[in-house]
Amino acid sequence: MKLLYFAWLRQRVGHGAEDVALPPEVRTVRELIDWLKARGPGYGQAFEDLRVVRAAVNQDYVGLDHPVKNGDEIAFFPPVTGG
Repeated sequence: MKLLYFAWLRQRVGHGAEDVALPPEVRTVRELIDWLKARGPGYGQAFEDLRVVRAAVNQDYVGLDHPVKNGDEIAFFPPVTGG
């Protein structure tokens, strides 16, 4: 699984992308975030307030209950504003 981090999420996590093997107990975006938060303080800070984090699975915006699987590309980013 390819994980991408953008904007301040990238800064807090410490890198813009990583490849991970999805643990069998992780089945949704929310469970992925919980698993990531347990990996270290940078992840905990990045995902501290999920109201300001958006996710995309294979380049489609999704909610936290969206299923994930090995081979997916998951992107995390702050809300996008126009103007």
